[in-house]
Amino acid sequence: MMSYPKHKISVAPMMDWTDRHCRYFLRLISQHVLLYTEMITSKAILHGKREQLLAYAPCEHPVALQIGGSDPQELARCAKIVEDFGYDEINLNVGCPSDRVQAGAFGLCLMKSPDLVAESVAAMKSVVKIPVTVKTRIGVDTQDDYASLVAFIEKLIAVDIDQVTLHARKGWLKGLSPKENRILPELKYATVYQIKKDFPHLPLAINGGIETLAAAQEHLQFVDGVMLGRAAYHDAYILAEVDQKFYGARTLIKTRQEVALAYLDYIKTQTQFEPKNLLRHAIGLYHGTPGARRWRQLLSASPFVLTEVLDFLAV
Repeated sequence: MMSYPKHKISVAPMMDWTDRHCRYFLRLISQHVLLYTEMITSKAILHGKREQLLAYAPCEHPVALQIGGSDPQELARCAKIVEDFGYDEINLNVGCPSDRVQAGAFGLCLMKSPDLVAESVAAMKSVVKIPVTVKTRIGVDTQDDYASLVAFIEKLIAVDIDQVTLHARKGWLKGLSPKENRILPELKYATVYQIKKDFPHLPLAINGGIETLAAAQEHLQFVDGVMLGRAAYHDAYILAEVDQKFYGARTLIKTRQEVALAYLDYIKTQTQFEPKNLLRHAIGLYHGTPGARRWRQLLSASPFVLTEVLDFLAV
């Protein structure tokens, strides 16, 4: 029986965006949302600057690491390392269509190798106690019939996958850029709902085109979790009511000013990093408010002038 504690709301792994500083910023807004790292390849973990790649702040929990790879034994070694670093989950990327990922024979192309995906999941689960999950799509190229998706899911269930997150679009390995793959293939939420109906004991989260908490609440009538993507980056304050609405928290919601000031205090401690690289994560904090344009200008200015930002926040 699958028993992974389902996180109702999560923020998707997004390359070049959900780094440790972004996650710290988002955690200031919501204490309960599950945060994902950018995808990190198995080879980078095994042979790269591991301490730098896997570093995170304790306040980021619950935090999951998304891994890219296709060698079961490599993935197992990495899973153990990730667990030892204290991550709460390890998630296998079976959805990214980029050329770089395809060159490494992982990501979305793994949907065409369900036995290898199952073997990889089994190898990771054999060495760790934390949940092992998969993020994938509802199809790939012309392999987009429901029966193929069911067969893929059945392979994962057979190795006791802890959760599957389905991006409700199929992906194209050729002909579309990664950006186009996020918006052009048709969204088919009903397909994801049907998977949950056919496999009711499978913890299942949905992803793709979900931009509001109201939409998330609607999806949760049919699935166990909702993964927010770019909506949670460009308009981060969308997460402000997550704890109260989805987790029953009674804590007060921080104002935008409180979030901004706390993040600025954090940036002051990160002296080894260029401030502008950290500030970019907060540009959308005032999205949809009268001060949004001025806020973006202040954070994008070169040189960055802290006193002007503090004057803005004092208004």
